[in-house]
Amino acid sequence: MSTGRYTIEPIGHIHSPHRKPKETPIQPVFARGIRGTVTVEERYADGLLDLEGFSHIYLVYRFDRADKVKLRVRPYLQDQERGVFATRAPFRPNHIGFSVVRLLSVEGTTLHVEDVDILDGTPLLDIKPFIARYDLRENVRSGWQDEVADDTARERGIRDYAPEQGRDQE
Repeated sequence: MSTGRYTIEPIGHIHSPHRKPKETPIQPVFARGIRGTVTVEERYADGLLDLEGFSHIYLVYRFDRADKVKLRVRPYLQDQERGVFATRAPFRPNHIGFSVVRLLSVEGTTLHVEDVDILDGTPLLDIKPFIARYDLRENVRSGWQDEVADDTARERGIRDYAPEQGRDQE
């Protein structure tokens, strides 16, 4: 088993109307209808073959604006401190995030996506298809998230994003 360092290079970038972290919804479910694009480097174009057959995809990316690591965080949906691995906070040891987004279309090396909760310009590390047959589970427990009321999640999940002010706000 290797314990050395790894180098991961982006395969593209994610583009969205989200410019400020504090104004970005915290999960795709709170970013419904928000559109963006994913530009994949030309050298990876062949890897996009057959992707358009999927309605949803996982975008794996680097939280490139997270400048520190915290092993305990206060999640947006609750005021209690939690271990970072029990959250989706960006202050993780490797700053890796993922989101499930709706794939609208594939045009060359550009993916048009919806339900985007990712900052504009975020480096893309990987794309994987969402496959309901394999990705959905039965009898799921969601830990402390099960304690959060739906109204609280909705209110805190959208954060300061105000769609009525326009999606390109600064």
